[in-house]
Amino acid sequence: MNARRHTKFVREGSYAAEVDVELIEEDNGWSPYLSLDDARKLDDVREALRRGDLKAHLDWRVCLVSRPSVVEPPAEQAHAADAAAPRR
Repeated sequence: MNARRHTKFVREGSYAAEVDVELIEEDNGWSPYLSLDDARKLDDVREALRRGDLKAHLDWRVCLVSRPSVVEPPAEQAHAADAAAPRR
């Protein structure tokens, strides 16, 4: 049995976190897999993100907030696109 460190990215709603876990590798069809403790840690992180509790786990390396944004072209580009459009 070999184990290697891996960073899992957990996303819930508009929040996300990077969590260090250990992947266990064996010579079977279920490899690689998480230990029960690491699986529970990921579930705890997901639940904390769902609640918006960003300070629940101090072992998170990064906690990000993603918010949707609308990107509009600058006014000059919008006018140039309108002028170049074929007229019917």
